[in-house]
Amino acid sequence: MDRICNIIRNRTSQAVFLMAGPGIGKSALSEAITERLATEMIVVQIHGSSSLAGVPFGVLAPYTAELTAEDSVSPVAVLRSVWTYFEKLKAGKDTPLLLVVDDAHHLDDSTASIVADMISAGWASVVASGRPRPGLPQPLAQLWYDGLAERVDLRPLNREQIEEVLTHVFDGTIPAGTVDAIWSASGGNPRILDALLHDTAEREVLAKRNGIWMLLGPLPADGPRLTAVVTKDLLRRSPEEQEALKLIALAEPVARKVIEDISGAEVVRALLDQQMIVEGTGHPAELRMWNTLFGQAVRKNVSVSRSLQLLEKIRGQHAEPAGAEGRLRAVEWALECGQKVADADLLEAAGTAVTKFRNVSAVMMAAKVHRSDLVPHAQAVRARALFNKADYSAAADVLDECWLPLSDSAEAAQVLMLRAQSHQALGKSAETFAAESRELLSQAGLIPPMAGSAGGLPGGNGTGTWQENVLHLLELGAAGNHEALQAEIQGIKNRTPAGPFDDALRAFGLALLAHTLSAAGRNVEGLDAALLAASELPALQDGLFCFNEFVLGRLVINYLAMGEWESAERELASYAASQVQGAATFSGSVQVLRGYSLLRQGRIERAYQMLLPAVEALRLNDPQQLFRFGSALGFYVAARLGDVAQAIRLEQDYKDAIIARPHEHLAAAYAAAASEYLARDGKGLASIHTLATTHDVSARPGTLLEFLAICWDLGDNSVIPLVHSLAKDVEGRWAEAMLMLSRNWEPTDADALMDTATALENSGFVNLAREAYARASTLLEQSGERRRARQAVALREKCDHELGERFREGHFIAAAPAVHLTRREQDIVELALQGLTDREIAQRLMVSVRTVEGHLYRTYVKLGVRSRDELASALPKS
Repeated sequence: MDRICNIIRNRTSQAVFLMAGPGIGKSALSEAITERLATEMIVVQIHGSSSLAGVPFGVLAPYTAELTAEDSVSPVAVLRSVWTYFEKLKAGKDTPLLLVVDDAHHLDDSTASIVADMISAGWASVVASGRPRPGLPQPLAQLWYDGLAERVDLRPLNREQIEEVLTHVFDGTIPAGTVDAIWSASGGNPRILDALLHDTAEREVLAKRNGIWMLLGPLPADGPRLTAVVTKDLLRRSPEEQEALKLIALAEPVARKVIEDISGAEVVRALLDQQMIVEGTGHPAELRMWNTLFGQAVRKNVSVSRSLQLLEKIRGQHAEPAGAEGRLRAVEWALECGQKVADADLLEAAGTAVTKFRNVSAVMMAAKVHRSDLVPHAQAVRARALFNKADYSAAADVLDECWLPLSDSAEAAQVLMLRAQSHQALGKSAETFAAESRELLSQAGLIPPMAGSAGGLPGGNGTGTWQENVLHLLELGAAGNHEALQAEIQGIKNRTPAGPFDDALRAFGLALLAHTLSAAGRNVEGLDAALLAASELPALQDGLFCFNEFVLGRLVINYLAMGEWESAERELASYAASQVQGAATFSGSVQVLRGYSLLRQGRIERAYQMLLPAVEALRLNDPQQLFRFGSALGFYVAARLGDVAQAIRLEQDYKDAIIARPHEHLAAAYAAAASEYLARDGKGLASIHTLATTHDVSARPGTLLEFLAICWDLGDNSVIPLVHSLAKDVEGRWAEAMLMLSRNWEPTDADALMDTATALENSGFVNLAREAYARASTLLEQSGERRRARQAVALREKCDHELGERFREGHFIAAAPAVHLTRREQDIVELALQGLTDREIAQRLMVSVRTVEGHLYRTYVKLGVRSRDELASALPKS
């Protein structure tokens, strides 16, 4: 705004055109400019109007009231009259004139010519706001082409700007999932965003949990603020445009030809020009509302009786709904109007709704299916919707009722897999689930009685029924038996004729295999298995089982085990961008994997900032059973950073969580390490060593190597020989880096360590390079090579900076040993010295303001100071 005001003040340009779509804020910006310049200039405002767009000089009527009817259409007479009015306002003073034109795209050409003449003659400066479509009238647009006016295009808020707004409005941490949901719903439109935030607060849909603002349900489309925005917008439009908008909102996606036949092509073109609707690129062309939430709000604004009338108009066109989503909306619309819908249509619509995470609609429509042969199918859809909503107990109950009747259906295998995932989310082990399921299958005569005996499955290697295959894969995955898993998958692949569910079985088995191979240290094979599983996904889309997420988690784990950080992030980012609708269900799982990746890289601060919101998201919805693992990781990073209060809380979360494989061993190791960081009594370290000797860990080189790395981070150098011998048997770049570091750690060859550090840093293992530089600096100092020792320290600090370790890069490197500040105290003091307030520090570190105040008070006592002003002088100079 300052730039625009300076342009007007300095007459750098005689006019500024503010161009933006509806609700982006051009009118608000015009008002702010008017308020800012009101004391310096005489301001005259003109408001364009669609109703006067066809009336020459219509918006200038207040300034031409004294003209005769003949003169009122004369450009010269009108210009003279307007100029006379302006001169009266100036009252002989030399005060410059500012003409502010709102909705300039609605000006008639005659008025636009008058305004253009004023600009060209220098009579007045002009700030005009309008929409890019249909754009400004030609006389004004020509001024910009000729360089006599400056154009400023206002864009929707991007994600970073939305996050900035939310951070300003709310006291606390705004997790990525919350930002993404609000950004997606508002479309970056400030007017929608403002209404949405007010309605969300009023409905208490956004709640603060442990300092994190979490969405507890869908964003409201029928709140009073959003309703007022929609109502006001509709009232500004012609009756024909209002009806067309309501038709599109109620039917979207809908064929353009259908709306043109009802409302007219001119109306459709006008709404497209006004950017109230958008047109798809497919054939035939489909229309949608410009914003999904705005469309929902329009629908809420239509009475049932009026909605029924509009539904009959659409049906009168005898056009089929546009695709599966169009059929879904047609069923929802009919139900909203109280009409009866055929059970087959209800079932199809419910299935479409659940894959788009429209869970309320899916549950409602599935419950209305009464045809006996379709009821089990509807129950399965309802179960998936309940699973999406984190009601795992209800989902398991419904699936227990319908899975056997669906044994011959096309979705049978995915129903059994979803049933397994629902029961595992409740804490049931894969072995128990498999045993109970076999017993039920045997009783139903779907597998031979012998398969339900204590002897287990007959055969294996892909033999038996598809139900036996699913249960066998589950058991082998839980046992970590990658050899048997490979044999089972190969048997399924080779059997002839192929079974109807072989695609699903292969994807399911390969994902399980990928994880077991990773634990075994065979990460290259594991990655191949995960990528093969991913290649099966296109044929499995829109099913009832969460194949995308099931495979994604295991693919990312393999990338991390190999040290391929960028590849892991690429997969997570790609999923998050393409699966916005499922964010409420799976965002916690994605964020935990991101936090785990950052932790593995040694980026502890960033991991902390990622894991705390992730744990809160998983507390609401944990479809992949990652809450215990995420709590352990959060406990670990909080303890490493010295945030005792958060660490204790997360420790309790870890202890209270349901034990869930396959991450249980690592969760226990990270929790034990966290306890060691807090207590420093050796008990946590001893626990890790004890866990490492158990068969489940010692027989899995990949898992064991991570255990040893955790011990090494704790300062236990006794594990270095074990790391050196074990890393040779683990595949991937991370194991190679660990091998390199361990090989050069024990010898007192500082030169070799410096070379190792450089190689590790260049390979992307900055945390390992940091340790090598630190070790080299110690050796160099001991040998009297102080200049080179300082060089190594500087390189170590460079690694600290890249890792985001603030406490290692500022005043504290040279801090006197007599003053010991915890890492958290160091963090807070560094930020305080940068000028951040207590509240800003709390938001940055995701702690409470009271925690910041407490740490600062204890720091003052340790340093012997009384205020922030004395901190800098009390700290040693670097």
